[in-house]
Amino acid sequence: MTGFGYFLSCEEHGPGALVEQARMAEEAGFSALWISDHFHPWNDRQGQSPFVWSVIGALSQAVSLPVETAVTCPLVRVHPAVIAQAAATAAVQLDGRFRLGVGTGEALNEHILGDRWPSAAVRLEMLEEAIRIIRQLFTGERTSHRGAHYTVENARLYTRPEEPVPIDVSAFGPRSAEAAGRIGDGLITMMPDADLIKHFRRGGGIGKPACAGLKVCWGPVKSEAVRTAHHLWANEHLPGELAQVLPTPRHFEQASRLVTQEQVEESVPCGDDPAAHIEALIAYVDAGFDTVYVSQIGADQQGFFDFYRAEVLPHLRR
Repeated sequence: MTGFGYFLSCEEHGPGALVEQARMAEEAGFSALWISDHFHPWNDRQGQSPFVWSVIGALSQAVSLPVETAVTCPLVRVHPAVIAQAAATAAVQLDGRFRLGVGTGEALNEHILGDRWPSAAVRLEMLEEAIRIIRQLFTGERTSHRGAHYTVENARLYTRPEEPVPIDVSAFGPRSAEAAGRIGDGLITMMPDADLIKHFRRGGGIGKPACAGLKVCWGPVKSEAVRTAHHLWANEHLPGELAQVLPTPRHFEQASRLVTQEQVEESVPCGDDPAAHIEALIAYVDAGFDTVYVSQIGADQQGFFDFYRAEVLPHLRR
């Protein structure tokens, strides 16, 4: 049976608001939390970008739900050994209710130290090496590593959970999905794509969870909800590899001028018609995802949670 979680947006909300949303999500009946990990928001309109590991620490004291990063990039901005320590501490704080979601990242967040932004093929190679390092450190053994991309010398994690933290891998195409099946403990994506799950299973993902997320914009007036979604998240509808290669929020703002409100309305459930939200979520259920995470666009989080508690989640559970 598919579960339904809430996707906390660090691009749109500050630390206190994210913790309060997590509380509301638990009260509304959501079963798990995703949280994004960014250095920059996608555009200045979104306006936030707190350090995700600090927020996760606060979440561990505020809710009893499982938490996962969706996703962390352990390649350039933060060394995989440091990510391993952060994830291990998060898992201890959450009493084992933490999963580490990882991906190959975006230049938007990773270029900030002046490093060259690698090609997609090189980033996938880096991710495989990073996961090997993280898993080795999760054993608690003293670790040294000298590979193609990373060096670790005499590192050991002293604060860690009893069981290694599961590592789920983000994928958006057949090649990366098969890699996720081979190197990951689960799949993360953002589209209701049954074929992607097939590639994940084919690569080694049989018996592993496949999870996906989507954005919605609840509001009492659909046209206003569409405007809000377009104003804040037009970047979601940019084609190809732009999301991976554009380096600054300003560049995303420039590119997003090509996205129309009609495009947003066609792909984002907006307004207060339960059927529209239920239909969007059922597409992920029918595709075969184990958990679907919903993120509300905009400021009216309480209205969204009240709506989902009363009008959406009960129908999905039937």
